[in-house]
Amino acid sequence: MIVSGPKTQHTLHQRNSRSYIYKDPVLPVRITIPDHHHHHHHHHQSICFEFLRPGGWAVLKFVEEYKKLSMGVYLSAPRTEKYSEDGESDRLRYGLSSMQGWRTSMEDAHAAFTNLDVSTSFFGVYDGHGGEEVSKFCAKFLHRQMLEDESFLAGDLGTSVRKAFLRMDQMMCGKNGQKELAALLRGKEDQSRGIGESMLTTGEDTGQTDCWSSEEGTPSDYHGPSAGSTACVAVIQNNQLLVANAGDSRCVMSRKGQAYDMSKDHKPDIVDEKRRILDAGGYVQYGRVNGSLNLSRAIGDMEMKQNKSLPAEKQIVTADPDIVTHELTEDDEFLILACDGIWDCMSSQEAVDFVKEQLKNEKKLSVVCERTLDRCLAPSSGQEGCDNMTMILVQFTKIIDAKLSDSNASSIEQPGSSVQ
Repeated sequence: MIVSGPKTQHTLHQRNSRSYIYKDPVLPVRITIPDHHHHHHHHHQSICFEFLRPGGWAVLKFVEEYKKLSMGVYLSAPRTEKYSEDGESDRLRYGLSSMQGWRTSMEDAHAAFTNLDVSTSFFGVYDGHGGEEVSKFCAKFLHRQMLEDESFLAGDLGTSVRKAFLRMDQMMCGKNGQKELAALLRGKEDQSRGIGESMLTTGEDTGQTDCWSSEEGTPSDYHGPSAGSTACVAVIQNNQLLVANAGDSRCVMSRKGQAYDMSKDHKPDIVDEKRRILDAGGYVQYGRVNGSLNLSRAIGDMEMKQNKSLPAEKQIVTADPDIVTHELTEDDEFLILACDGIWDCMSSQEAVDFVKEQLKNEKKLSVVCERTLDRCLAPSSGQEGCDNMTMILVQFTKIIDAKLSDSNASSIEQPGSSVQ
């Protein structure tokens, strides 16, 4: 059974032995089941979604017999080789690991810098959908845009991060953004580097913004990338932690072994998200935006951002992040940033418990991340644990001028709370 969409191929994802559900970020338009009796005539039956009863998920029970429906999206064996790295500064250590897993492509990307400038560390996970170009673009440029912004230089971290998120969409819609995305898609990093590096190293150049935003030479029908990406970012500046999130990747803090969600997953069924979607002229069906996208905020996905009468943060899908700030104290042990490939398999508290257990006898943080990935990897394709997986673990080693823990009322959500 081939599942085809306009831009990408997706497949069904098994939740339990009785039914299959869609687990991909973007829902394909049509499911085509090859009719084996007339195979040489290429005769296919098409099933349209109108026949499915609306519910949180499009549940397709009749597909049980199509066990081999994974061609095109899942590999016959998972790719378990991992990209891992470690780093440290005088106040924190980090380790990260990412793995393609059962998917035919790797659409996750990440960024990790212990010293983005003298006092700032930056960590980001970007879970792409519909292609890998937008997540790669974010991993390459989002932190630089934050750093370049005048609000950052003025000490307003929150504004600079918010603007950097929204700026990604603007950059990708211009001529140079289009070129950069194409280069990232071809994997020609070295060639594409010319655009980005030269433009961003000359901060004084006032023409820099024009260079990105210029629509000159861009076809009028080009609205920007149809691919998209989540962005979950943690910025640590001195003792201040700022977490910005758009999408369903998640950041979790461990305080004395208790999991605190520092971000909430942006799903279309959440009341505020649904209200924005409807107000912008969209709809929610099968728990998906316009029956297609299973997250309500993302960078990219420009076809969901075409309401000319509304600002970026009020579009059907927006890149506008939720931002949480927190003053670090001695109680804050470590931070986990991970894409939903991890959170589909573990709750926030389970992840904290697992990491804490591993840290008892493993000092290398990337190894702890690798073990978490392996724990989440499904034994066979077609169930939870088949997505790309990326995880960053940040351990606080020294809290500078830590005040008494109790004197800092932080804006952290309740223990273990997780918006599903």
